[in-house]
Amino acid sequence: MTRLLSAGLLAGTFALLSVGQANAWTRDGSVSGPRGTASVHASGGCSGGSCSRSVTRTGPYGYSMSRSGSVACDGGYCTGSRTTTGPRGNTVTRSGSFHRY
Repeated sequence: MTRLLSAGLLAGTFALLSVGQANAWTRDGSVSGPRGTASVHASGGCSGGSCSRSVTRTGPYGYSMSRSGSVACDGGYCTGSRTTTGPRGNTVTRSGSFHRY
């Protein structure tokens, strides 16, 4: 299980690193259906070898979850972490590191 989580974190890290330096972005969206409206707000950016992003999703009944993460690289050594908070306030934090050859 730990390897699977670490692999997921590393995949997310590579996705964050692919964003150009000093780029900031935001995304907002919503969808309406018979149960109500769900929405998402996301933002992120990169600067000086470090990238971060944050996402908040709100469901049609008002429950929300958020996830934020960051990664920093220096000399080919990268570390990253992310924190997820669920609708009841429970929080999970994951972190990892790797060396790019």
